[in-house]
Amino acid sequence: MKKFAVILAGCGRKDGSEINEAITLLLSIEQHHCEYQCFAPNRPQTEVIDHLTDEQVTEKRNILTEAARLARSRILPIEEYKAEDYDGLLFSGGYGVAKNLCNYAYKGAEMEVQPDVARAIVETNEAHKPIGAMCIAPVMLAKLLPGVCVTLGNEGTPDADNIRAMGAFHVQTEHGDVCADNELLVFTTPAYMLDATIKDVYDGAYNLVESIIDTLDGKRD
Repeated sequence: MKKFAVILAGCGRKDGSEINEAITLLLSIEQHHCEYQCFAPNRPQTEVIDHLTDEQVTEKRNILTEAARLARSRILPIEEYKAEDYDGLLFSGGYGVAKNLCNYAYKGAEMEVQPDVARAIVETNEAHKPIGAMCIAPVMLAKLLPGVCVTLGNEGTPDADNIRAMGAFHVQTEHGDVCADNELLVFTTPAYMLDATIKDVYDGAYNLVESIIDTLDGKRD
């Protein structure tokens, strides 16, 4: 049975992992008869947002503690991730990715990926194992894997321009589509980067996992 690592960024679309994306991703892994282990950084969130008012609050929250809500406490600190233990690495989206796992929300193409997250991505890539990312998460792959091909949904946007500014390639996709870079084993889907419904997000998550499994099984070139 294949087993995937899923790195989360907290809980809640404004300051953590987008909940619908995270849950549909975990569901899709199980629907493909695979297992998962969730991970998250054990440090304070960069911001805490009131999701009712969209206002920043002074409250302090821990990324790992908040992500445990999504994982039903089946979660480990990111330091314990080892690429050799898993068949692939997956990320859902949410502004927490752009705030807690990297600083894309503040620096755009000049972003930096947090060292513990960067280690997980680079280690997985160097082990020639697939990486999947939803929504905004592909920006981290564009930063760390030169020449990678990813999608954030629509062309002609500042985000697509930032992908190219980081030395990567961007392609237009629609709901449920997966951009597959078969050379670097990177698979991305737009999710809520488009004006999506929950079903659209689920379709993307399911197809993302299926594309990765097909590649692992040798069903794709």
